Amino acid sequence: MPKLGMEPKRRADVINATLTCISIHGIDGMTLDKVAEYAGCSKGVVTYYYKNKDHLTIEAFKSFLAYYGQKIESEIEYTMTAGEMIDVTLKHILPPYGEVTEKRINVSQLDGVEKMYIPHEDQARLFLQFFSKAVLDRNLQEVVSKSYLADLHGIAKIFDYGNMNRQMSVEDSQSAAYGLLAMVVGLSFFRVANIPPTHGEDNRYICEDYVKKFTTG
Repeated sequence: MPKLGMEPKRRADVINATLTCISIHGIDGMTLDKVAEYAGCSKGVVTYYYKNKDHLTIEAFKSFLAYYGQKIESEIEYTMTAGEMIDVTLKHILPPYGEVTEKRINVSQLDGVEKMYIPHEDQARLFLQFFSKAVLDRNLQEVVSKSYLADLHGIAKIFDYGNMNRQMSVEDSQSAAYGLLAMVVGLSFFRVANIPPTHGEDNRYICEDYVKKFTTG
């Protein structure tokens, strides 16, 4: 049994280790023994918090998806324009190319949201692993559905805010949000598959152009 008071950190260590393991070995190659090794603990500690591989995979997927919302919420300020809020959102859900870092995966808020980080290459590998499994796994599908419905609601609220302040002209905020999120998901798959846009640019400009169509002034 883990030491008293260590539960939040141990849980965070195990989830971070699981995401690292999946990024390197894939979901099929991820084992509880490997997770314990990456987390620097015993297999017994892993199973104390997460009863089996399926349970651990689901919780890691939830943490992976929640990471984006937490980072976005921490950076959005109410003094921003709707366009600036969308820029912050896109920065995290479809980050720019080119950033190289030695930082490790950390989806825990224990040390503050600013310390949370997933290297972009790991983001791409995790995205592909989880979403390919979600095609046939109903439990993972439910995680995706719940997360994306929350994302759609958040993006639609930004479009509504833009309308209210006459910074944007959006006839149907729900449809606009659906279109933007669908675009992000598709462009993310294109990135993983290494399919560049026609002009060889970072494909996120396609989302930026989409948002500009709603921007007034």
